[in-house]
Amino acid sequence: MAKIKVRVAKIDGYCNLPMQIGDYFIVEGSKLFVPDGKYICIWALQSMMPIFPVLAERDKLEDGHWVKSVDTFSCPDPKGLVQFHLEVIE
Repeated sequence: MAKIKVRVAKIDGYCNLPMQIGDYFIVEGSKLFVPDGKYICIWALQSMMPIFPVLAERDKLEDGHWVKSVDTFSCPDPKGLVQFHLEVIE
């Protein structure tokens, strides 16, 4: 089962959570692992959730499929402007 690491890569706006560049969480199957004392915005998470199953199967997709080039995701809050880096780690 693939693991996906989602890391805060950039914050260009205001985010009301105390997230910092480098903060991350791990998605493994239907499990979500957030390091102790860290946070993930549920609005950003709900926007990313549809891509996790497809991203986990990225290596099985045809060449040229758009998912093969996806590695960043933006928070849907236009004031937050938080950029997340998505990486399949296993």
